[in-house]
Amino acid sequence: MATPTTALPLLATTTTLLLLLSILNNVQSKPSNNDDDFGTSLDPSKALGGRMKREKLSHLRLYWHDVVSGPNPTAVMVTSPNRTSASGFGTVIMIDDALTLGPDLKRSKVVGRAQGLYAVASQTEVGLIMAMNFAFIEGKYNGSSISIMGRNRVFTKVREMPIVGGSGLFRFARGYVQASTHTVNLKTGDAVVEYNVYVLHY
Repeated sequence: MATPTTALPLLATTTTLLLLLSILNNVQSKPSNNDDDFGTSLDPSKALGGRMKREKLSHLRLYWHDVVSGPNPTAVMVTSPNRTSASGFGTVIMIDDALTLGPDLKRSKVVGRAQGLYAVASQTEVGLIMAMNFAFIEGKYNGSSISIMGRNRVFTKVREMPIVGGSGLFRFARGYVQASTHTVNLKTGDAVVEYNVYVLHY
């Protein structure tokens, strides 16, 4: 059956539109030959809902409870050195330590967990490398975390370690922590360490 003359312009227009859509689709789905264009530059002032304009410094004081004794230790040895070492060089400990507002674990509010590991990285002294997250579970910081990685000379009065990042309210975090031993139980090996956290974040 012959196509009516009045339908020819509509058919031509439809065919042209389908052809253009096909060309556009092929252009968009064509893989790039440039391996470097997987990243996109962003305007920092518009990131995080505009919060990146308002960087602030926060100070947190927390108590870190390293419990190695009892039926439910929060610090567990993963590996010990094959050779005898005065410093314990090579020992690796995995931790899930409570972070509290005060030094008494039984009476103080738990506001987070220090999760990660530390290892004896010195042959001549008890010098640790620490890699841990302070994961918060209370207040406005609930669900946010701070990542810490650095050197900890245990018998130094105040040890300083850098903050290397964070998540949640601590995205793009930077700063440092200062650790000072509060108490050590020589019979059990349990320790309480005061952490003063100075963190720049948005």
